[in-house]
Amino acid sequence: MNLASPFSISLVAITALAFLGLPIGHSMIAGSILYLLLAGLDMGTAAEQLLNGMYNNYIILAVPLFILAAELMNIGSMTERLLRFCDAVVGRFRGGLAHVNIVQSIIFAGMSGSAIADAAGTGKMMQMMMTKDGKYTPSYAAALTAATAVIGPIIPPSIPMVIYALVSDASIGYLFLGGVIPGLLMAASQMAIVAYQARRNNFPVEAPTPLRKLPGITWRAFPSLMMPVVLLGGIYTGVTTPTEAAAVAAAYALVISVVLYRSVSFADFYRSVLASARTTASIGMLIAGALVFNYVVTVENIPESIKAVLTSWDLSPGGFLVLVNILLLLLGCVLEGTTILLVVIPVLIPTAHALGIDMVHFGVMVVVNIMLGLVTPPYGLLLFIMTRIAEVPLKDIVRDVLPFLWAMIASLALITFFPELVLWLPRLLGYQG
Repeated sequence: MNLASPFSISLVAITALAFLGLPIGHSMIAGSILYLLLAGLDMGTAAEQLLNGMYNNYIILAVPLFILAAELMNIGSMTERLLRFCDAVVGRFRGGLAHVNIVQSIIFAGMSGSAIADAAGTGKMMQMMMTKDGKYTPSYAAALTAATAVIGPIIPPSIPMVIYALVSDASIGYLFLGGVIPGLLMAASQMAIVAYQARRNNFPVEAPTPLRKLPGITWRAFPSLMMPVVLLGGIYTGVTTPTEAAAVAAAYALVISVVLYRSVSFADFYRSVLASARTTASIGMLIAGALVFNYVVTVENIPESIKAVLTSWDLSPGGFLVLVNILLLLLGCVLEGTTILLVVIPVLIPTAHALGIDMVHFGVMVVVNIMLGLVTPPYGLLLFIMTRIAEVPLKDIVRDVLPFLWAMIASLALITFFPELVLWLPRLLGYQG
């Protein structure tokens, strides 16, 4: 690469601006405009790419709607009722609260589509429950909550899968279906680690919930438990598109919290909308920056160049997937997941296509990698969130999260080399890939 070329200078500008503290979305827009100026191209192309990408992609609207749905669940009593239900089901086993933490993430995954929403929504409550009376150390509770939150965007719905569909043209519905078994596999691996640690460390056994109380607890949590059914049922019966289903999910969360549970005031609703708008604006600027920068990448013919290099290596599909896994796990240590999805993945998709790799399988594998990046040092956004919630040193959380991270990497290996773990359910419901 010519270090004095417009593209090289653009990359340096983006990196420098990001290190100076400018948001990565703004940095990519600024660097892309600099490229257009140096290359003698029309400066208005940046605005054209941004507007066309943002306004012609109806699918992007699902992102703020899923974020709003998660916020509405957090301010209501839906989360609390779900935790009581999970405790009644698995709390009776040794290390019961640790198992509750995992099960609630499986259920919450069917509602929010966001790992951050999962950790923020139940993180404080699980931290308090697990550390009460010294049952678990604060660092272990925080590490487990961070690890279980990873499941959120793998089991549908999933905001990262929506973004992947944006850059790959893969079907959102089949991507959602493809994430079900991998998400459950990762949860099972986490529960296996908890079961082993519970025996080794003699974790406490919670008082079992009397069976006579289970129907009442289930009934009180039933409206919350029905949210994934309403959301996914609408998509797979063809009644709604994924974007419309996201709107239905937000409306359902609002009705349940306000009308049925009566646990949300107008002030709470206003704060949730405001928080959703802030998060959406942040993601929106990142998407906008990536759309403009991806135009630069296309002009420079980077995807085809990388495709040619990888083809010359004569990689098999399995070898390519291993290489992608290693690359994404390393990038996840230092980059935010949405940036990887919007900037790195479009460069890899042409090679995946050329090798005959299924885009749904590839997409689920990519999302799992990116989610692991949330608990991978040194960046690990979920680790930082739990550090603030638990008020414990980051090094202690990293120490306790490592067994779960290794278990999830083992699950990733299974997903990579056994595509049917991803594709069986989509094919059962009509996927022809």
